[in-house]
Amino acid sequence: MKLRLAIQKSGRLHDDSMRLLKECGIDISNGVNKLKSEASNFPLEVFFLRDDDIPQYVEDAVADIGFVGENVVYEKKKKIDVVEKLGFGKCRLSIAISKGENYTSAAFLQGKRIATSYPVLVEDFLKANNITAEIHEISGSVEIAPGIGLADAICDLVSSGSTLFMNGLQEVEPILQSQAVLVKNEQLSPEQQAILDKLLFRIQSVKKAKNNKYVLLNAPNDKLDEIISLLPGMKSPTVLPLAEAGWSSVHSVLSETQFWDIIEKLKAAGAQGILVVPIEKMII
Repeated sequence: MKLRLAIQKSGRLHDDSMRLLKECGIDISNGVNKLKSEASNFPLEVFFLRDDDIPQYVEDAVADIGFVGENVVYEKKKKIDVVEKLGFGKCRLSIAISKGENYTSAAFLQGKRIATSYPVLVEDFLKANNITAEIHEISGSVEIAPGIGLADAICDLVSSGSTLFMNGLQEVEPILQSQAVLVKNEQLSPEQQAILDKLLFRIQSVKKAKNNKYVLLNAPNDKLDEIISLLPGMKSPTVLPLAEAGWSSVHSVLSETQFWDIIEKLKAAGAQGILVVPIEKMII
């Protein structure tokens, strides 16, 4: 039995999805214009599809699981389960208006025309804020709508904001924070779920490795207790004696979010020769 995975057929999410599978040790050949491919070393078959179609394919069990943006999942509202956030494809769905206009709250949108490719999410936002506005659904180039008189505001995906800037727009209201997620069909068989669990184990190990660094340092023995107290580690730091009397080598793992703050404290406490090594996989 193979698990069928749907991913975006081209674009950034495609590249990041294929990279994640490779980091999970899954070998998939991806020929030009190929619609599907099988892993050579894992029970997985990959379908290359339009991202907007992936929730429907997963709901219909044409694919068992999918990698897709949260924005698409919540816009399509299909009967599928979100299993895991994948940590890539991060962006936000935001309201934007012309530069120079004064936006103080969502009430600004009352009676306005909003152009978007995400009418369901925009409608949900308007209802939640008791606002009545006219939604114009368009499939692409949303950012030009105010400039050609089609709309007073837009709601579109924003990453750096450069596209908005180039079109004379300002971002004023994020309505959804999005990233790629793993979704699954609600009715997976026990055999399919077992394969998914193995895939999830690999994905979570890769994610943990990216969010942590392996740290090695030299510490004077009279400062060991203070230095060890600064290192959270997975359980406790590893301490090994050095050839030079009175010194020890300390090994630990630091999370990316705490990294610089703790490194500064370690140095101030007397740690020397601090080495930082990326972690390829992290099994807890």
